Amino acid sequence: MNNQELELNIGWLYPQLMSTYGDRGNVILIEKRSLWRGYKVNIIPLDQNATAADICRADLIVGGGAQDRQQGSVMQDLQGKKADALRSKIENGTPGIFTCGSPQILGHYYEPVIGQRIQGLGILDLVSVHPGKNTQRCIGNLVVEVTATLLSEDFKEMLGGATPYLVGFENHGGLTKLGTTEALGKVVYGVGNNGKDGTEGAFYRNSIATYSHGPLLSKNPFVADWLIQTALRLKYEQPISLSTLNDSLAMKGRQVMLERLGINLSTPVVLDKK
Repeated sequence: MNNQELELNIGWLYPQLMSTYGDRGNVILIEKRSLWRGYKVNIIPLDQNATAADICRADLIVGGGAQDRQQGSVMQDLQGKKADALRSKIENGTPGIFTCGSPQILGHYYEPVIGQRIQGLGILDLVSVHPGKNTQRCIGNLVVEVTATLLSEDFKEMLGGATPYLVGFENHGGLTKLGTTEALGKVVYGVGNNGKDGTEGAFYRNSIATYSHGPLLSKNPFVADWLIQTALRLKYEQPISLSTLNDSLAMKGRQVMLERLGINLSTPVVLDKK
């Protein structure tokens, strides 16, 4: 099967309601890196006009952040068959990248600073709570060492054996506490899930949840390639290897950011450095 025969359907969760802080860039980057390799790409808006069948068509799912009111609107719509379809996709291993507000709707609930608790889908065993209106938001650069077992192994293979680190930017008021769901990684620089236990994000099946905006994938193109490769392998049920792209500029940008933050990844790191 040649590249021209491969097709990737990207399901974009609520593009108008959940795309704060540049998260639509993750969709653009996945699309471009697929097109550059000759794959056909379809972007499916999974919004109020979408059906459960539309969700089932997605080979890869992207969700961004949202303000509290928009997050409430999403959960009013994401009910019944649509909610069941999204649960089924995630449980069956459809890969996804979910940022900020999206992990909160996948968790058990989110308690905003004002208003009632917003019930989530309960796919991820986590809860998120805003600590209060007088609490400072978690804003700034974020560096994370990926420790989720299976994901870390895949990333190491893609990076030639190097320890995988993610570079991003966080901007959130809510704090997240994990239950049994595995953390995406441990914080090297920034706050992460809650600023107390050193964890950032979550990883479940093939879904990556994180507070890192940015967009995350432009600073960490190997994550986009993992999502694409995983989606195509699952869809076509055969080993698929991606052709190499020139990521020298992106990787140089990562290195510049790490140097600005005073991080040398060849030496032991300090958790929750700010």
